[in-house]
Amino acid sequence: MLRTRHFLVAFTKCRDQKSSSLFSSSWYIIRRSFSREDTNMSGKSLPKWIQPEGTGELKLYNSLTREKNVFVPQNGRRVFWYSCGPTVYDASHMGHARSYITFDILRRVLQSYFNYDVFYVMNITDIDDKIIFRARRNHLLEKYIEESNTPEKIIEDVNTALEPYSEKMKKTTDEDKKNMYLRIIEKAKSSISKLKDLHLSSNSEGVKEATGELLKEASDPLSAWLDSQFGSNVTDHKIFAKLTQHWEKEFHEDMKALNILPVDCLTRITQYVPEVVTFIQRVVDNGYAYDSNGSVYFDTIKFASSGKHAYARLVPEAVGDLDALAEGEGELSQNPGDKKSDRDFALWKASKPGEPAWDSPWGKGRPGWHVECSVMASAILGNSIDIHTGGVDLKFPHHDNELAQSEAHYGVCQWIHYFLHAGHLTIEGCKMSKSLKNFITIKDALKRNSARQIRFAFLLHAWNATLDYSENVLREAEQTDKLFNDFFLNVKDILRKPEDMSPSAHNYHDLEQDLQEKFLAKKSVVHEALCDSIDTPSALRHMQDLVKQANIYISTKKDKKESPNHQLIEGIAKYLTRMLKVFGAIDEDQALGFPVAGKNAAANFEEVAMPYVQLLADFRDEVRNVAREEKVTRILDACDELRDVSLPELGVKLEDVEGGHAPVIKFVDKETLLKEKQQQLEEQEKKKKQKEEAKKKLDAEKAAKAAKAKIPPWEMFKHETDKYSKFDEQGVPTHDQAGEPLSGKQIKKLKKLYQQQEKLYNSSSASVASQATNDSEEQQSER
Repeated sequence: MLRTRHFLVAFTKCRDQKSSSLFSSSWYIIRRSFSREDTNMSGKSLPKWIQPEGTGELKLYNSLTREKNVFVPQNGRRVFWYSCGPTVYDASHMGHARSYITFDILRRVLQSYFNYDVFYVMNITDIDDKIIFRARRNHLLEKYIEESNTPEKIIEDVNTALEPYSEKMKKTTDEDKKNMYLRIIEKAKSSISKLKDLHLSSNSEGVKEATGELLKEASDPLSAWLDSQFGSNVTDHKIFAKLTQHWEKEFHEDMKALNILPVDCLTRITQYVPEVVTFIQRVVDNGYAYDSNGSVYFDTIKFASSGKHAYARLVPEAVGDLDALAEGEGELSQNPGDKKSDRDFALWKASKPGEPAWDSPWGKGRPGWHVECSVMASAILGNSIDIHTGGVDLKFPHHDNELAQSEAHYGVCQWIHYFLHAGHLTIEGCKMSKSLKNFITIKDALKRNSARQIRFAFLLHAWNATLDYSENVLREAEQTDKLFNDFFLNVKDILRKPEDMSPSAHNYHDLEQDLQEKFLAKKSVVHEALCDSIDTPSALRHMQDLVKQANIYISTKKDKKESPNHQLIEGIAKYLTRMLKVFGAIDEDQALGFPVAGKNAAANFEEVAMPYVQLLADFRDEVRNVAREEKVTRILDACDELRDVSLPELGVKLEDVEGGHAPVIKFVDKETLLKEKQQQLEEQEKKKKQKEEAKKKLDAEKAAKAAKAKIPPWEMFKHETDKYSKFDEQGVPTHDQAGEPLSGKQIKKLKKLYQQQEKLYNSSSASVASQATNDSEEQQSER
């Protein structure tokens, strides 16, 4: 890979040696900087990137340069940020969460840690080829179901619908999609057979149920066929709005459940159509777009050869990927004959019957997908934007086309300064996709894990790398959550008790000094990690190390029967709380630790309840000690039930401490406690099953060994007629199945096996004889 030398007019790295700041930060002064040209293996090179002037300590991985660049906003501490939002036609899934949690973390760090004034804009795509298809098909399928067709009619229509659907399956080259189509076809055919059988048996209730099952399993091919027959008749805009409004509402609810901050400005493309027309007209006037049969296309070749611009700034090696370009255009917009080049893309699409339409100078039509973000981002943020974010799958062609049309519109060579892309998300190593129907919805994910645990899973992985959403990743997130939560609860318990020290002596000795130094060092490396392109995996692991160091200190003080230094451990706990708030893992105004009982609980819940719980815990401890001395089992069982059943139902975790120490009281969210208890029961059940299976295996091995011991050595080979044909007087094989003599080496090995079996057989026979003698003697003594 060839690279030209990085050229700087002026570049200085400064370190303030005399600063009283806690962190020895690296600050960069940038007067003017151009990125290197990066030539890749396809011969394409990344265009030059202009570094904004100014100073900064934060570096961000920039997709425009494929390296970490010093982050310098254009206007002081103010940051203009545009993020690609969802196309709302189906449930939000964990692929969406990958992007929106990632960008929420980055946004929070910039706002709450680096103190930037972020203005965050996101769009909603509420008109698009996928939306048109889904809305029409849903509408037509609903109408079809309302008609209450006979089973015979439904079977006939589904069979008709399966013909073009099967052809589509045969033509696709994507093996994953082919398998998906095949599964749908097989399920539909199975449902048809079931309905036919029930219909013949005159089982009316069964027929009704089977009809519903067929309509469900065949919904994809049937709705596609209905759309091909009647889709052009769907003209009411409300049909499309009904779909998008429903899924947009669901999307916002999912974002709230994941504790993602609301955007500062939300845009919808259906509300910006006049701005779209104006935007496109200017691109046409600038000579970089042309109209054809009522549509307007961007002229990629003219743009790239202008000498002023570069096409495909993000992924130049993808130029010419016609499959990706076609997918970006949408299934309803495949009109290659209208374009000057196959690489050109639609800015305005002439609407066909059955598609929403708006007036324009080129006739009735609708915005192209790529132009939507350019128009809405420009309308709010102007011709120069600090940060643009989106999923890595949008790099080409969507984001490359965005950059091209915006630069063509404004006549600039750099519309976006920092392009950040969230990495892919896979499910147990497999590709996840809505079109493949193998996705996990956000709602389903939240049934399995809390929003905080899901966020920890993301924090533990680099924001721009692939994240595999797997059992191992979730288990690590759960353990991380538990590590912090247990630490916070232990610190709260310590702080509730008086610090045991002499009025004339302090509690800051070598142990405290050592921990304080480690604390300061960890704060410094966490800061460095966040400056390094917001490296949350490193930052979080340093924070986990700090928890472990504090736990060692607390344990050492306990062994020495000394109180931990309250100010020190409280300072550590408050720092960790603050950092977890910055990351969005804590969503309330909590001074120390995680929220106890949800957002609607009173802020002083723990403070108010503690005296009563403490009284109950002390009384239980006293009763328990008496019951132990007097050996009253029923009272001990009642004490255990109070601890293990009753108190967790109220969100209280009581931990008994041996050695005369008072019990530890922890206020924990009720759902967390009950889930923890359920996991413990499941783990116990799992271990029980493993133990039973191990015993069964051992018993089976013993039984097999006992059965083998009963076989006389002279009989052991004679049943293996597929291997041997002749044997000697002892029963040892001498010839193979074909009648050929065995080699001396083979016979030697077989005789060794014979001797082992002889020993086993004789041992077993002796054991049986001995047992028989014992039984006989017992019978004689009984007489």
